[in-house]
Amino acid sequence: MIRRHVVVSGTVQGVFFRDSCRQLAVEHAVAGWVANRPDGTVEVVFEGAPERVGPLLDWVREGPPLASVDTVTVQEEEPQGLTGFEVR
Repeated sequence: MIRRHVVVSGTVQGVFFRDSCRQLAVEHAVAGWVANRPDGTVEVVFEGAPERVGPLLDWVREGPPLASVDTVTVQEEEPQGLTGFEVR
């Protein structure tokens, strides 16, 4: 089990980033959450098996079709045993 805390910048709000992220996380059986931040970035936490989290980390570098991702910051954290995936 791994946990990754991600901050994505660029044109990432108002382009279905959060909902698309939630859908993919559910499809990949990855727990966590996604939220818009006041500074215009999107913050995401993924928890799951490395082979399931990896594709989601690849996806956030592109985002949904209307997004334009500038930077992605990924931090490793200790898993907290999250279940489900929510949009905050």
